[in-house]
Amino acid sequence: MISDTHGLIRPEAIAALAGVDRIVHAGDIGKPCVLEALAGCAPLTAIRGNNDRDPWADAIPTSATIELGSARIYLIHDLAELDFDPLARGFRAVISGHSHQPRLEERGGVLYLNPGSAGPRRFRLPVTLARLVVARGEIRGEIVTL
Repeated sequence: MISDTHGLIRPEAIAALAGVDRIVHAGDIGKPCVLEALAGCAPLTAIRGNNDRDPWADAIPTSATIELGSARIYLIHDLAELDFDPLARGFRAVISGHSHQPRLEERGGVLYLNPGSAGPRRFRLPVTLARLVVARGEIRGEIVTL
């Protein structure tokens, strides 16, 4: 899980994502070369963020649903725009970006994961991404500092 790259794909991010089954980019991609680099590592699902306004981003959805193992996961760039109860719709996790602040918490039976920002450093926030593991009916996340 990666987000808020804003056109920068760090070698450390590529190394941290090596060997994963799937990569999810939670928006504010910045440039199509970021998607190309990530897609070269693993199957990729990406959503558009509020800064992805150039024509290359027009075909990228603003939200998505994916299945990882037995878990149904919802992707949205800005968690403040989530306008439904994820648990009621069968989602086990919600992946978001936007804030640049890594966050991992469970609320009401749903795992909320923001991988933070793997792009240019913003303020004093850490440069991070995340891993999500779905195994034996369990889902857990981990924030990875780059």
